[in-house]
Amino acid sequence: MTSDQHADMESRYAQRLNRYVTAMRNEMPDMVPIRPFVAELTGVYAGYTCQEITHDYDKALIAARRCAADFDWDAVVANMVYVWTGLTQALGLKYYGIPGIDIPPDVGFQYREPEEANAWMKPDEYDQLIEDPTGFLWNVWLPRVSSEISAPGQPATYRGNVALAKGAMAMLQYFYALGAQCQLLRQESGTVSAISGILKAPFDIIADKFRGYIGLTMDMHTQPAKVLAACEALLPHLTHVALTTADPNKQVPVGYWMHRGCVPFVNMKQFHSHYWSTLKPIVEELWKHGHQTLFYAEGKWNAHLEAFAELPDQSIVYHVDQDDLFDAHKRIGHKFCLSGGIPNFLLSYGTPEEVRKYVQKVLDGVARDGGYVLDAGAIMQNDTKIENLRAMTEAAREYGVYSRGHASGGPVAPPAPQPGYGGPHVGLEGRPVPAIPPGVCVPWDQKQKELPPLTGDAELARRVWDSVEGLGNTFIWQVLLSF
Repeated sequence: MTSDQHADMESRYAQRLNRYVTAMRNEMPDMVPIRPFVAELTGVYAGYTCQEITHDYDKALIAARRCAADFDWDAVVANMVYVWTGLTQALGLKYYGIPGIDIPPDVGFQYREPEEANAWMKPDEYDQLIEDPTGFLWNVWLPRVSSEISAPGQPATYRGNVALAKGAMAMLQYFYALGAQCQLLRQESGTVSAISGILKAPFDIIADKFRGYIGLTMDMHTQPAKVLAACEALLPHLTHVALTTADPNKQVPVGYWMHRGCVPFVNMKQFHSHYWSTLKPIVEELWKHGHQTLFYAEGKWNAHLEAFAELPDQSIVYHVDQDDLFDAHKRIGHKFCLSGGIPNFLLSYGTPEEVRKYVQKVLDGVARDGGYVLDAGAIMQNDTKIENLRAMTEAAREYGVYSRGHASGGPVAPPAPQPGYGGPHVGLEGRPVPAIPPGVCVPWDQKQKELPPLTGDAELARRVWDSVEGLGNTFIWQVLLSF
């Protein structure tokens, strides 16, 4: 690439970042930004099977970059086929069906939820989780979800030791590749990496990875106080993960994947008492630090828009899947940027002309004053038609230009931190500090008691211990949240 080409790509990147961030702050850019969450579809376009892009992340990254360049989008996720099954196989994780190994090679990876009797967490183990969530993940949860790793008290095995070593190294390798991918997207096509960081609600973690949905449903009747205490115990740790993985420039949002906390999976009382009461503080804490959160509302969540409207203006981007996008716009569009709302069934089974008409309808109905990012309702897998995706893109470029908007291409200032807004109990302020703080597995105070009297710089010893200890914490929480 010549210096002129590099300068041109940097200018394009800056303009797209400005466009994307301006819209997400519920303002009017020069045109509607296009940010499709394309997953297995990238493999179809690049000529790869689901097995190839799921099990060989290099091909997934190539496919994502090829789509970003050829379709000329503003932002994409670095790899929307987010679970690298090479890592899940290295750890022996039991809850994924791997294309080409457990399921056909042309099917996307599958999550396997255990039967209630074989849940990864038993109904009488809430106290262990509440006392030390990180210890519970290492000592109870990981040995259960892995076919290789032994539980404490059981004989260590060669394969179990190897699984831990290669799983940790594989995670490091994969995350480094994702960092390089963001830079390659910028250099090759001027494309913005759409999100940074990860968040899931405490309630969803219990439903997805611990008790299973049926087990949690029973617990909400038999021991709701324990469930709430567990959600409260998870809250500071999930906040820590979100903050430490968020965009340091505070421009793109933290991705938050919404699963089973909505009506009818729970009733409205349970939503407020358990789901929202332990999620809202996390989102508030992120905003206090200047980070937006992308509410990726999979399924139907419009019943809860009044609750989401309690959050500060611009603090979230609200993504619409199966709900009425126009209703969401009327109810919360004055507070938050919206995204999505183009039906996946239309992109899979409709015609290009039908797609164009629907995109025009959406742009006319919700995007006139800015504050909208174009995308399908849900992540696009390998059933989306390429010609329909192209029609969606072209229609957005044709109908989505603002005569009054702006996207200067200059630097975009991050949102100012919002310390103390809304009173003393917003975010994590005023909440008790866990006995084992987030970010470490074995605290320095505990380790120091095992050492002889220090003869040198105690602060240096503590700092290095906490830093390296944090790697073990990162590993187990990322296995939980990302894999």
